[in-house]
Amino acid sequence: MPTYLSAEALEEMKKELEYRKKIERMEISEKILHAKEMGDLSENFEYQTAKEEQAVNETRIFELEAMLHDIVVVVEEIGAVEIGLGTTFIVETEGVKKTFSLVGSSEVNPLEGKISNESPIGVAFLGAKSGDEVTFNAPSGVIKYRILELK
Repeated sequence: MPTYLSAEALEEMKKELEYRKKIERMEISEKILHAKEMGDLSENFEYQTAKEEQAVNETRIFELEAMLHDIVVVVEEIGAVEIGLGTTFIVETEGVKKTFSLVGSSEVNPLEGKISNESPIGVAFLGAKSGDEVTFNAPSGVIKYRILELK
């Protein structure tokens, strides 16, 4: 399954991968070497901690490389007619205006209004147009949104 990312998020991911491979790996290797010099590894807390850090770092490197292998760059749609991946739009619910951007699941950040195209609310907005009303079944009940504007 592809990973949908904005060009900005793709660059961030590439920077993180490079950092983890070039800097983080070296720092962890130095910690492991230092801990080995302390003697008995079976009861060496520093060694165990460094090995755990190494495992976490290598797992994240693997995840990043897997995601980068199957990336689809989403171009922000300006002047879109209907909501799709990369669209930013303004809605109103109960007199409150909110701005959302429909993004891939790797970029979700509800505090910034970035919602996933795979989430129930994201799916509800897909294909909607300015002036449409969208109903979403949230855990707290049914929420009705009116789409005011697509940016």
